[in-house]
Amino acid sequence: MLDAVPLIVGGIPFGIIFGTLALNAGLDVWQTMGMSSIVFAGSAQFVAIGMLATGTSIGFIVATTLIVNLRHLIYAASMLPHVKHLDQRWRIPLGFLLIDEVFAATYPRYLNHAQDKNNHWHYLGVGVAFYVSWNIATVIGIFFGATIPGIENWGLDFAMSATFIGMVIPHLVNKPMIAAVLTSAVLSIITYQLPHKIGLVISAIVAMAVGYYLEQHQPRKKT
Repeated sequence: MLDAVPLIVGGIPFGIIFGTLALNAGLDVWQTMGMSSIVFAGSAQFVAIGMLATGTSIGFIVATTLIVNLRHLIYAASMLPHVKHLDQRWRIPLGFLLIDEVFAATYPRYLNHAQDKNNHWHYLGVGVAFYVSWNIATVIGIFFGATIPGIENWGLDFAMSATFIGMVIPHLVNKPMIAAVLTSAVLSIITYQLPHKIGLVISAIVAMAVGYYLEQHQPRKKT
């Protein structure tokens, strides 16, 4: 849970803004809380309420949020080798909790403590801590966000971006990692105008391919 604190600090303003905007989009209190507690995917929630506000059909909203969340398949593929030994009573809730922030805090733990048999408890602690904080932030947005005029224009959502930048930088220790980050950054800008944020998925996949290729072809140290 301590490892989740930086993510929670960045996520709280994001959650407050969501709670505020969801009510402005026409959702009631229970529908807004249902989005945060059942959907539990920040970017998909923001996309969904934007489309709901414009009267988009439910089918198109579901399809769009599915595309937005395709990156979670990448997270799942990365985590599978580390959790496949667990039974379903573990894998189902851990799968539900696997979002951007939880992956960012948990995956390094699996890499740095591969032999630790309690890593899934760490994963659960990070996930539950962020889940609870996200829903609390939504409640704050619902009941207090409306009393602060123009809060959605304060730029508080950048706190989450700043948090991720701070988490990525310490891992830039070799050429494959640096190349992967630069590739994703450049492609994210180039593909920014693509619909439904599909550019993020393209950027992530290409960046991983670049990093993997360079890692496989970098000179090996002689022993």
